[in-house]
Amino acid sequence: NIVLFSTAFSGFKQSQEYQSKKARKLAEKSPFEKIWDGDLPANVVYKDEEIIAFTPLGGQAPVHYLIVPKKRIPTINELTEEDAHLIGKMFIVARDLAKKYGIDESGYRLAMNNNEDSGQSVFHIHLHLLGGMKTGPMVDQTYRNTKK
Repeated sequence: NIVLFSTAFSGFKQSQEYQSKKARKLAEKSPFEKIWDGDLPANVVYKDEEIIAFTPLGGQAPVHYLIVPKKRIPTINELTEEDAHLIGKMFIVARDLAKKYGIDESGYRLAMNNNEDSGQSVFHIHLHLLGGMKTGPMVDQTYRNTKK
């Protein structure tokens, strides 16, 4: 059973192509660091000494903001206990922006992508605030767990 169990999970790895792309992107400043430093333009809706929030280039909802810590943490896997305050603050900023932009009562989604299977393409953690419409299911609903 142990061999079968470890074999069952051996396929959950990053592709070589993704690993190469990730390594290239980690070798340079993230786009979010460039926005923070003023090297790239952005519609900034919040900024303090630890957090910046702005409109992404390709909005996916009528209200869509990215909430980004100044500290570059590539993925959720690299979070430490010392980052707990920062991560909590990201959610407080999301709450405040939802209220400011009028979606706090109708509802909104908060999402963070982590690595290849989730579609993470920028290796600097960030929280998506999405609202102003019904957002539908979290995933496309094609997977069905048939084990009972």
